[in-house]
Amino acid sequence: ESQDLTRRFAVNALQEGGIVYDFGCSTASMLLEIERALGKGVDTRLIGIDNSRAMIEHARKKIEAYGSRIELVEGDILQHPYEAAQVFISNYTLQFIRPLMREGLIRNIADALEEGGVFIFSEKVVSDNPKLNKELIDCYYDFKKSQGYSEYEIMQKREALENVLIPYTMIENIQMAKNNGFKSCDVLFRWTNFATFIAVK
Repeated sequence: ESQDLTRRFAVNALQEGGIVYDFGCSTASMLLEIERALGKGVDTRLIGIDNSRAMIEHARKKIEAYGSRIELVEGDILQHPYEAAQVFISNYTLQFIRPLMREGLIRNIADALEEGGVFIFSEKVVSDNPKLNKELIDCYYDFKKSQGYSEYEIMQKREALENVLIPYTMIENIQMAKNNGFKSCDVLFRWTNFATFIAVK
């Protein structure tokens, strides 16, 4: 559902000649979905950035197989020189950037966006209420178990992400966008402790 909404609102914000950046693009699935939705006659640039060489190589193979015109960059989203764009997308990427550097990146995104451009981002979120926060996490773990993950696999992933993934509350994410160049920021979708936001310049 989150991916469908991201594609829909990205396409809505795009105009002829516009640029889309996708942070942590992985295997370029989101950009391929946007490209399909736009159709072949629309002149836009779709640019995926990821710091994983393996992901970029996998994405290149997919792009070649689909005859896609998506551009790929193996690099650091904190250092990339962005051109004026209409859409930025970040799916579960900001949460791995240290808070002080995260604010600077949001400002860079806002600076690069054209007026009325959008930043669509999905993040893991935390609750101010410790009891509710635990229940949200338990709900997510139950979902993972229903998808075939073992208790051991779930705990391994949790330990690997400890002190690496630093989530904000919903309000903190919204405030971060508003404090760094965006006129508004709203929630498009939420499921337990995962949320998708849209910030408009």
